Amino acid sequence: MAKFIRKRVSNVRNDIFSGVTVALALVPEAVAFAFVAGVDPLVGLYAAFMVGLITAIFGGRPGMISGATGALAVVMVSLVAEGNAMGNPNENLGLYYLFATVILMGIIQVLAGLLKLGKFVRLIPHPVMMGFVNGLAIVIFVSQLGMFKKTVNGNKTWLQGNQLFIMIGLVALTMIIMWGLPKIKKAQKLPEALIAIIVVSTIAILANLDVATVGSFIKDGGGEGLKGGLPTPHLETFSKIPFTWESITFIFPYALILAAIGLIESLMTLNLIDDLTETRGNGNKECVAQGSANIITGLFGGMGGCAMIGQSIINIKGGGRGRLSGIVAALMLLFFVVFGSSYIEQVPISALVGVMFMVVIGTFAWSSFRIINKIPKTDLFVLILVSALTVIFDLAIAVIAGVIVSALVFSWENAKRIRARKTIKDDGTKVYEIWGPLFFGSIAAFNEKFDIKNDPKHVEIDFIESRISDHSALEAVSNIVKKYQSAGKTIHLKHLSEESKQLLYKSNPKFKEVIINDIDDPRYHVVENPEAFN
Repeated sequence: MAKFIRKRVSNVRNDIFSGVTVALALVPEAVAFAFVAGVDPLVGLYAAFMVGLITAIFGGRPGMISGATGALAVVMVSLVAEGNAMGNPNENLGLYYLFATVILMGIIQVLAGLLKLGKFVRLIPHPVMMGFVNGLAIVIFVSQLGMFKKTVNGNKTWLQGNQLFIMIGLVALTMIIMWGLPKIKKAQKLPEALIAIIVVSTIAILANLDVATVGSFIKDGGGEGLKGGLPTPHLETFSKIPFTWESITFIFPYALILAAIGLIESLMTLNLIDDLTETRGNGNKECVAQGSANIITGLFGGMGGCAMIGQSIINIKGGGRGRLSGIVAALMLLFFVVFGSSYIEQVPISALVGVMFMVVIGTFAWSSFRIINKIPKTDLFVLILVSALTVIFDLAIAVIAGVIVSALVFSWENAKRIRARKTIKDDGTKVYEIWGPLFFGSIAAFNEKFDIKNDPKHVEIDFIESRISDHSALEAVSNIVKKYQSAGKTIHLKHLSEESKQLLYKSNPKFKEVIINDIDDPRYHVVENPEAFN
C-alpha cells in the first residue's frame, strides 16, 4: 500500500511540474498560430486553454496535449480573408465565420467518433508513421528558425552580431541543461525543461540581456500583450452570420478539411504516445472529446485546435502521464493570461526555442537512417514521401497520400502472388489448384491461368489454398464458369467458403450444380452480413 501511495504521489508531482512546463511552451505556439490565421493572439490562447482542458478531462489519451496548431491555422488564413471580404472591413466577419466553422468542425468530429471512425488509424502503415514523425520534427525545427529573426520597420530580418550569439548561447544552454540534468542521479526526478526555462530566464533578466521575450514576440506580431480576461460566450456569431445556404456552402468545405486534419493529427499523435508509454488510448473517445472541445471553443471565441505533438512529447518526457498534466497545462495557461502575464512576458524566447529543439531531437525517428538498406524500397519511398509532403503541404495530405501509396503497393504485390498448379486425374479431369489471394488486383492474372479452348471435357477448380476476397473475385469465378459452360465443358468448383457459395447461388441458382460441398470447405467472410443472402 505504501509503495502504491508513493507511486501515486510521484505521478501527481510529475504531472504538475510537466503541466507547468507545457503551459510555458504553449504560449508562443498559440500566439504564433493565431498570427498565422490572421486573428488576435487571445483567440489562439483561449483555444489552447479550452481545447486543452476538455480533451485532458474527457479525451481518449491521458498525457496528450491539445491546443491551437499550425496545421489548422494555415487553412484558416483563407477562411478569415474570404470572410472579411463578404462584409464591410469594420465588421470583421472573417472572425465570426471562423467561429462558426470551428463549431461545425467540432460537430463533424463528434459524428466521426460516434461512427467509430477512429479505429481506421490502425490501417496506417509503419513507414507512414515514421514519415509522419520525421516530417513533423522538420516542421517544428523550421518553425523555430523564425525566432532567430527580429522585426525592423515592419520587416523580418535575421539576427546579427551579439544578438545572434546571445540567442544561440541561451538556446544551447537550455538544451545542455535538459540533456545533462537527467544524467545527474539526484536530479533525475526534476522537470528538466522547467528547470532549464527558469535558469535561462533568470540569467537573461539579471544580466539585462537584449533578447526577444514572450512579450516582445506578441507585440512584434501586432498584439498588445498577453493580458486578457476569462473567455466569454460569443453568441453574436449567430446574429453576424446569416443561416443561409450560401453561408453553409462557404463554411462546410473548410469545416470538413479542418475536421479531417485535426482528427488525423490527433490520432497519429495518439498512436505515437501509445508507443512511447506502452499503453493504449481510445481513438473514438478522442474524436468525440476533440469535437466537443471545438464546439465549445467556437462558442467562446477560440480558433479551435487538435493534438500538439511537440507539447505532448514535452509532457511525456517530463513524466506527465495522467490527465492531471493536461489539466494543469490548460489551467496554468489561463492563469498566465489572466494573472501572470507580466511575468510570462519576461521569459526569453530562446529558452522556449531550446526546449522545442530538444523536442525535435526526441521526435525524429533516427532509426530510419539505420534501416534504409534493410527495408523494401517501396517502404523507403513511402517514408520519404510522407516526410516531404508533411513539410511541403500538411499532415492530412501526407498521411492520406502515404496510405494510398502503401495500399496500391500492397495490392500490386499481392496481385503477383496468384498461382495455379495444374494436374490431370486418372479419369482425365483437369484440376486447377489456385494459390494466393483472389481479389480485384489479381483477377487478370487469375483469368490468364486457364486454357478453356484446349482443356479436356471435365475441369475442376480447387480453391483450398486461395481466398476469395471481394466482389471482383466472385465475378471473375462466375465468368470463368460461364466460359467453360459456353464451350460445352463440365466444370466444378471446390473448397469455396459458405459466403462465397451463397453469393454465387444468388447470382445464378445453377451454381448449385457446379459447386462441390466438402467438409474441408474454408470458413471466412466476404461480406459483412452473409446471412442476408440466404
